[in-house]
Amino acid sequence: MDTILNHQEVQHKIRRIAYQIYEANATEKEIVLAGIAGGGYTLAQRLAETLQDIAPMHFSLCKVEIDKADPRAPITTSMLAADYENKAVVLIDDVLNSGTTLIYGVRHFLDVPLSRFKTAVLVNRNHKKYPVKADFKGISLSTSLNENVAVVFEKDQDRVCLE
Repeated sequence: MDTILNHQEVQHKIRRIAYQIYEANATEKEIVLAGIAGGGYTLAQRLAETLQDIAPMHFSLCKVEIDKADPRAPITTSMLAADYENKAVVLIDDVLNSGTTLIYGVRHFLDVPLSRFKTAVLVNRNHKKYPVKADFKGISLSTSLNENVAVVFEKDQDRVCLE
């Protein structure tokens, strides 16, 4: 297992993405950070902590439950649709592989009027099946399809590895 990003580098990428989210939403009163359950939600939590230090607006966390084996199955969120209606939403995942999870997540949020909608990932794999892009990304990797990118979130030992 090769380490691509060590803890300090992951923290730097999170901070940079947080600044980009702030800059893109500077006129908003509230930003909803919608993290896809698992690594995406953990990344959303880390971004929220960083954003609270640098930005004056309010941040809400929303957990997005998507069945990755069947992304067409109903998607659930920890917030009611009315709670993110007409607000800025950033859909967050740890790794953008084929784009399947992200595009179905985007589709779910498009049922509600939003003031702004962006996507963020820590690692962009560049193997997309769908026309979805990450507006904010920590790192882009060109890897083979049989390689696995693992994002590990552990206290003071965050890392991105290639398996």
